[in-house]
Amino acid sequence: MSKLESLKRWVDDVARLTQPERVQWCDGSEAENDALIDLMLQRDDLIELNPRTHPNCYLHRSNPSDVARVEHLTFICTQNRDDAGPNNHWMDPAQAHARIDALFAGCMQGRTLYVIPYCMGPIDSPLSRCGVQITDSPYVVTNMRIMTRMGAAALARIEREHVDSAAGGAPVADFVKGLHSTGELDPHKRFIMHFPEELSIKSIGSGYGGNALLGKKCHALRIASWQARSEGWLAEHMLIVGIQNPKGETHYIAAAFPSACGKTNLAMLIPPASYRESGWKVWTVGDDICWMTPGADGRLWAINPEAGFFGVAPGTSAKTNPNALAMLNHDTIFTNVAVTADGDPWWEGLPDGVPVKDWQGRDYVPANGPAAHPNSRFTVSAKQCPSWSPHAEDAQGVPISAIVFGGRREHLVPLVFEARDWTQGVLVGAAMGSETTAAATGAVGVLRRDSMAMKPFCGYNFADYFAHWLSLDKPGARLPKIFHVNWFRKGDDGRFLWPGFGDNMRVLEWILGRSNGSEGAEETPIGNLPRVQDLNLDGLELPRSKLEALLHVDLESWAAEYESIGEYLASFGARMPQKLLDEHRRVASLLAEDAVESDAVGTP
Repeated sequence: MSKLESLKRWVDDVARLTQPERVQWCDGSEAENDALIDLMLQRDDLIELNPRTHPNCYLHRSNPSDVARVEHLTFICTQNRDDAGPNNHWMDPAQAHARIDALFAGCMQGRTLYVIPYCMGPIDSPLSRCGVQITDSPYVVTNMRIMTRMGAAALARIEREHVDSAAGGAPVADFVKGLHSTGELDPHKRFIMHFPEELSIKSIGSGYGGNALLGKKCHALRIASWQARSEGWLAEHMLIVGIQNPKGETHYIAAAFPSACGKTNLAMLIPPASYRESGWKVWTVGDDICWMTPGADGRLWAINPEAGFFGVAPGTSAKTNPNALAMLNHDTIFTNVAVTADGDPWWEGLPDGVPVKDWQGRDYVPANGPAAHPNSRFTVSAKQCPSWSPHAEDAQGVPISAIVFGGRREHLVPLVFEARDWTQGVLVGAAMGSETTAAATGAVGVLRRDSMAMKPFCGYNFADYFAHWLSLDKPGARLPKIFHVNWFRKGDDGRFLWPGFGDNMRVLEWILGRSNGSEGAEETPIGNLPRVQDLNLDGLELPRSKLEALLHVDLESWAAEYESIGEYLASFGARMPQKLLDEHRRVASLLAEDAVESDAVGTP
């Protein structure tokens, strides 16, 4: 049976279960998209925004109870509970199928069942993987058309891979099957079930974002991370950015940050004026997901599997991210933003415009809360970004020179440091975390560890995940150096020490210099740090005392931090790789010894 025949049989089975009025196979064409837009306009599922200032831009208002990911109802369903690990909610596959299929029974009566073939990554790339999503939401279809390579070309690749494999070519993983329905939009029945051993996803009860656009977090991270381990690559929650120096050489960095740490801003960074004048440029490959595969040359080669950005609107402005703002003036779908009297989209952080309707369509009254929902979004083609890289569609991907981890830490973690080798780098990524802010529920300033920024997204046991990272360090590998950054360190006055935004380019320059073998670092137990004179500070008006504070390492506090890291690693039990535990003990021992000899290091 060909893959296409298998796909058709699956669609027929789903149709019998969900009982739609009709079935539509999506081809991704402009005519099809226009028809879906018209349908949603007629049903008031979309509102056309000001065609003069925002041509082909539309607003979607989701149900007020359906505005974010539902991590507490997101499950990894493996035969062995330990394979999912303590970092995931687990459910037995048979139980999960029975529970969610009961909700799917008859759920599409009177609706259209849409079949969406899609490709994550460039159509012709061997690093890409395909999927098919079934949904009853035209909103999902139009968003998937932006976020993936969707339609006839993807369907042709699915069939072609079967032919190549049958002819004796390299074995190709089967396509990922995703089943979605908005259902009744009942928050208590809003389940997302992942079956990594079956390469399948089932999601019901939501029409919002990552709950409904199954190519995004569900496929590109939770299922792909499982695929990546079995096939020898990495599926990561990382941006990819290219840094072009005045010689015309471009080096690529992959970086992982938890939420609220400036990920999209870094992906679309605009360098300081002194850098731009001397010829530095920044190229955006991706802002959210990175698939990295060891190449024949031993380096890691990466693609952005997404074709669009599903970004958070509030806080996006000409000051924080000019490139992001510039791409939103046409052909964009906005979700849960506010609207001005002129019909323009509006959100907190924009200096101009006055909202008259809030994200729920009510007359805007400040007492009701923010005009735009704090998690309101935009969906836009990545090619509309002014800094979009001409190499983002390269079939072989781009070579990664450095991997950067980062979190929001007010006092302990210095501006930047370099792991001494791959093993310590994996430990740095495993231990990374952020302190909670006022934007999150619960106490402020509480440290939450988010290993590699993958806590909500890793499709299997974190201990096995760390072991997979370690396994890449083998003879012949030319792995990138690993770094950690912290833009959020504060001084005694409670203010940020580092200006951030475009000035982060100064840190990236040092990172790439170290990746290319340059000198200019001081060795400490936690890793190698730049001295003040090692950073390019041209045009930066920052007192030397602040720079020294940014690079300060309090050994006694770090010794306590490593005690906490040890407890975290131990929480994953016997599967935790011994190599990582040994590395933790090595660093902890150095910290204990050096803390006795010196109060602090990291200053010139």
